[in-house]
Amino acid sequence: MGSYSASAQALVDEMKAAALAEPARGLAFQGAPGANSDLAAREYDPNSLPLPCYSFEDAIEAVRDGRVDRAIIPIENSLHGRVADIHFLLPESGLSIVGEHFLRIRYGLMSRDLGPVTRAMSHEQALGQCRRWLRSNRIDPVAHSDTAGAAAWVADSDEVGLAALAPPHAADLYGLKLHETGIEDADHNMTRFVVLAREPLPELPQGVPLMTTFIFEVRNVPAALYKALGGFATNGVNMTKLESYQVGGSFTATTFYADIVGAPGEERIDRALEELDFQTKTLRLLGTYRQARALLNGLNRRGARASGPWRSFASRTG
Repeated sequence: MGSYSASAQALVDEMKAAALAEPARGLAFQGAPGANSDLAAREYDPNSLPLPCYSFEDAIEAVRDGRVDRAIIPIENSLHGRVADIHFLLPESGLSIVGEHFLRIRYGLMSRDLGPVTRAMSHEQALGQCRRWLRSNRIDPVAHSDTAGAAAWVADSDEVGLAALAPPHAADLYGLKLHETGIEDADHNMTRFVVLAREPLPELPQGVPLMTTFIFEVRNVPAALYKALGGFATNGVNMTKLESYQVGGSFTATTFYADIVGAPGEERIDRALEELDFQTKTLRLLGTYRQARALLNGLNRRGARASGPWRSFASRTG
């Protein structure tokens, strides 16, 4: 378990006390106060009490141990792909996915003064999402555990030329100066988060599109994946995500992480999952939940941008 820099620790202690006092409202996230995951928690549930955790494992453990009821974890980014280790952590957590949220990502370059910057510190995902801008400005990337944590670190550092790459409101939280904002490499920069709880949703939302997430392991035989996925095609089930990863270091079988539109209990979904179960070595459902991307797609078609409680952030950290 890591530790926060001095500038972040006071806010961490305040937010932690509030969240642990009301576990039902507690929503664990990885990072320091002001991180994108903190903002995602506040957007997803404005009534929540976000709980800062140093690592993804710490956030998951806070839910598993019952200190808070939920966690919100980033799983993939539209520019930089999937978040490292999440596909391993989710199945091992024993938790269920009960929701998803999409957060519009914006970054700013910030430091203690407006002097020349030679190095920028941030989470590796943020550095990857701004890599072309950093290269064009001849700024060296420096990896840190999270974005807002990097801002707090810079606030406590006296290193000349060191800046942080973080959500713009982190500059206000940690008393830094903003050099520039909107420095991500593409305007469509978006991160998808999943919300985790100890138990699946007791009742599924009615009248809204649903998503189901699961993992499965194929047998090491020819056409294994083709046979495994056939049931989704023949039953008209839309699979929106399919990613592979190796477990156990054997390289003899592959595990897949998948999202589909729909829920168990629908005849076509049940038939597709039954065929998948027959064709695979293992199958495990991770959760069924409301599809947030349907709302996201509607906003995009109307030209709206995702918004959040930026102006009220500083007054709601306690």
